[in-house]
Amino acid sequence: MTTTDPTPAETTPPASLETLSPSRASDFKVCPQLFKFKAIDKIEVPPTVYQARGTTAHLALQWLFDLSAKKRTPETLYELFRKAWVELRNDEFPDLFENTEDERAWGMESLGVLANYFLIEDPTKLEPLDRELDMTEDLGEMTIRGILDRMEEEPDGLVITDYKTGKAPPEQYAIPAFFALKIYALLIRQRIGRTPVRLKLMYLNGPTVYQIPVTDAQLDATQRKLEALWDAINRAIVKNDFPPRPGKLCGWCSFQDRCPAFATESGDVAAAS
Repeated sequence: MTTTDPTPAETTPPASLETLSPSRASDFKVCPQLFKFKAIDKIEVPPTVYQARGTTAHLALQWLFDLSAKKRTPETLYELFRKAWVELRNDEFPDLFENTEDERAWGMESLGVLANYFLIEDPTKLEPLDRELDMTEDLGEMTIRGILDRMEEEPDGLVITDYKTGKAPPEQYAIPAFFALKIYALLIRQRIGRTPVRLKLMYLNGPTVYQIPVTDAQLDATQRKLEALWDAINRAIVKNDFPPRPGKLCGWCSFQDRCPAFATESGDVAAAS
């Protein structure tokens, strides 16, 4: 039993939404309480080795495509990962490891995950149109902002790709991530007037690739869902009502020790089974 005080640090909630990111929109769909912890209370959780791996790998993969195609080798990506870790380590992940041996073991495991990238894609045959694209777009009364991992032109049209360094969940649990990618596709259509033809999730720890086609009708439906979410979030802000929505994903939630869904009669928070 965990006895952590479930009351988050005091914050001044916004009167209404100013912007919404695709990831926070997905959070609200999955669990309004999760959205509150992240977007309203802005509770920071200690960084994990998995977050460190993901952030470092994203930066290394971004840099990989700065190089000419012939230089995009596994050895180069490993070196870029080491370089990215040196750049990120002290500022974003200080004191993450208790000793050098643990850090070295994490690094070797991370390079093993990165090696899987070359099993699912040949970077020498790809020239992305954009990487780590910072997007802020107005959609009616909404302002949506986020950072798109990668967009490329394939023979059949534009493809939006998102890197994941964790293990792939069963495909049905990738739906929230695809919802976020549909929002990015909507932003791309708004910005350049072209509809991406496909969305791709690349899970390097496996590796596994999930992809789905996209149509204008799907993006129109996504915009309607996004508008409904925007209104629902604003109503929740006004009422300060963000009910938890327990489910199978709770076991991976960083805020379980604060969540009222797991509070016992004594006020403690019980662990999910």
